[in-house]
Amino acid sequence: MIAIDRDRKIHGRQIAISTYAYGADAVVVEGRLTDNRHVKTYYFSDGRSRPPGVVHDLVIRMVVKGAGLLIEDIDADMETVPREDCREIADALKKVIGMKIQAGFTEKVKEKVGGAKGCTHLVSLLLTMAPAAVQGAWSAVARQPVDPAKYSGAALRFLENTCWVWRSDGELMQETKAKLS
Repeated sequence: MIAIDRDRKIHGRQIAISTYAYGADAVVVEGRLTDNRHVKTYYFSDGRSRPPGVVHDLVIRMVVKGAGLLIEDIDADMETVPREDCREIADALKKVIGMKIQAGFTEKVKEKVGGAKGCTHLVSLLLTMAPAAVQGAWSAVARQPVDPAKYSGAALRFLENTCWVWRSDGELMQETKAKLS
């Protein structure tokens, strides 16, 4: 086991994600990323020192609709950033409106808003929010008994090969497919 001297902490990142019911067939997923430096650091560009404290405090809210997990709307608040010009890219995530959270989502997001097209921290937060959006959307649906005819096909397509338990040839996937067919 790797030993950690917790008195030597230099940086911390917290990510919190919550999902809220929104209308008849949607959820709002809210994510917050906060980077906190616990030591004095120096700017690479000019050598000035920076005191310990929050470097990034970023919030994304997105509306995810239906079993197809369509991103219907999204906004980002850049509450704390290391440079004011970071805020120039706050609307970059609007380019993901209309995308579905499904296989290939990560690659599509990076293509549309990755690198110099966006903010690496917002992209990181959005990609972390995607699986939480799935969980939140399912929680919204499963507040009542679930109609397998309505959700089983989409659910199986989404879940298949997402992890070890849901692998195509795995016991759970085979059992679930047999029960739903």
